[in-house]
Amino acid sequence: MLNTLSIQNYALIDQLNVSFTNGFTIITGETGAGKSILLGGLGLVLGKRADLSSLRDETKKCIIEAAFDIEKYGLEDFFEENDLDFEKRTIIRREILPSGKSRAFVNDSPVTLDVLSRLGDNLIDVHSQHQTLQLAENDFQLKVIDALADNRQLLLAFGGKLGAYQKTQRELKTLVSFQQNAVKEHDYNSHLLKELEVAPLKEGIIEDLEEQYEQLNNVEAIVEQLSKGHQLLNDEQIGVVNLMTELKLASSKLATYGNQFVSLNERILSVVIEIDDISSEFDALQEKAEANPKLLEEVNTKLQVVYNLQKKHNAADIAELIAIREVLSEKVSATENVELDIKKKEQELSIQEKELDKLALEISNRRIKIIPELQKQLGESLSQLGMPSATFKIEIQPSKVFNSNGKDELVFLFAANKGSNYGDLKKVASGGELSRIMLTIKSILAKYEQLPTMMFDEIDTGVSGEISNKMGDIMQAMSKTMQVFSITHLPQVASKGAHHYKVYKVEEGLVTNTKMKKLNSEERIIELAEMLGGKELSDSALAHARQLLG
Repeated sequence: MLNTLSIQNYALIDQLNVSFTNGFTIITGETGAGKSILLGGLGLVLGKRADLSSLRDETKKCIIEAAFDIEKYGLEDFFEENDLDFEKRTIIRREILPSGKSRAFVNDSPVTLDVLSRLGDNLIDVHSQHQTLQLAENDFQLKVIDALADNRQLLLAFGGKLGAYQKTQRELKTLVSFQQNAVKEHDYNSHLLKELEVAPLKEGIIEDLEEQYEQLNNVEAIVEQLSKGHQLLNDEQIGVVNLMTELKLASSKLATYGNQFVSLNERILSVVIEIDDISSEFDALQEKAEANPKLLEEVNTKLQVVYNLQKKHNAADIAELIAIREVLSEKVSATENVELDIKKKEQELSIQEKELDKLALEISNRRIKIIPELQKQLGESLSQLGMPSATFKIEIQPSKVFNSNGKDELVFLFAANKGSNYGDLKKVASGGELSRIMLTIKSILAKYEQLPTMMFDEIDTGVSGEISNKMGDIMQAMSKTMQVFSITHLPQVASKGAHHYKVYKVEEGLVTNTKMKKLNSEERIIELAEMLGGKELSDSALAHARQLLG
């Protein structure tokens, strides 16, 4: 329910603050008084796009604020989903800055226009004259039928399964597309992978091979130096081994003469042991050192393979080559397994399709069952509104594809008179007839689902007399369970309201301001009298106004 509306610096409005209550509220005013401005301001807090030209004073920002009682609207999930603080009394503020930028807030939390628009759809249904065209839209028509058929829970379940089904469809499409592209690359990738798998790729392999190559390629120089070293160690005259043996004998004798020589003897013994070990190592290396042209060729070949792969794949090191090998392995494996993945996804899609078909059939059957009741209610209401011969042809036909609300194609045709051919609503119904049909449908919907605040903007256009009286009765009946606003030029409708507001213009100095006030009983009589007979009030107009108000 809309509680308050505050508008600053918007179009012809300098400052406007107005409070509303539940029930049926009437808004009247002369053409050009600013009723459309009021709706425009309300539209901004409901998520409509802003325009810098809306600023009354382009040096100041425009602020529009509305407070709503949303306790019974079941919007807790929406607030949680969009990370907003849920308050029973929720305040929406919209600001248009002189720079042209626009900001929106819900309970002081900034929000995007998309979020605000979706929230607004749950708060107020503003029904302007052009929105009667909704009647011709299948989605709206199905919404009416589903409300009567109590399909809400089924449609929620269907929507969840449809989302999963569409996700699976996208995944299958991706797999098929991948397969089509991958097949072309498979042979090439397999060739590249085989090259990398055959190659001796492991961390440090280049260093090891290069070291091995250097040794094999320089075996003669190595043998020469090993021989020289062996000679220096083991020569009978000046060999280090023989000299160290003599030194060991000398130090062992010294050790017997005092403790100060013991440490020296131990150090010499340690050196002797190390020299013996080195001599043995020289002997072993000398025995192993020999020319091996075959091994040299093998090592060189491995090195060239690794060097060529680095160049081919523009890899800086072995780690990059290994990473490329892993990527290629995944691609080749994915290509080889994609057919199996496609079959699994097709099976999954088939199961989901059967589940959707089952739900869609149940939804469809409930729709078909309720159509006679809808036709009856429409006929009865339209008869009261001066359309006794109006009939509808409503049929449900199965569709070949799933849509957001099932698997049905709806035939919703209208004939205003007996003997007339059925046709699309927007083609065969006049503006006044469309208004009456829309009001009838909205009143039916109000019985079956929790509608937000309803605002009718001159829905009574094109009707008069007793018909307008009946339309007023219908809106009045709707207001018993919800908040209803009606912007009207018809006194018959205006007299039905529990609350009456007047929009008017006043000239203040050099500027014109749009204002709005709640009328008391006497003011209502005068307003209705003026609506009946013009500014020149007559006794008969005043008497008629009193009669309308009861």
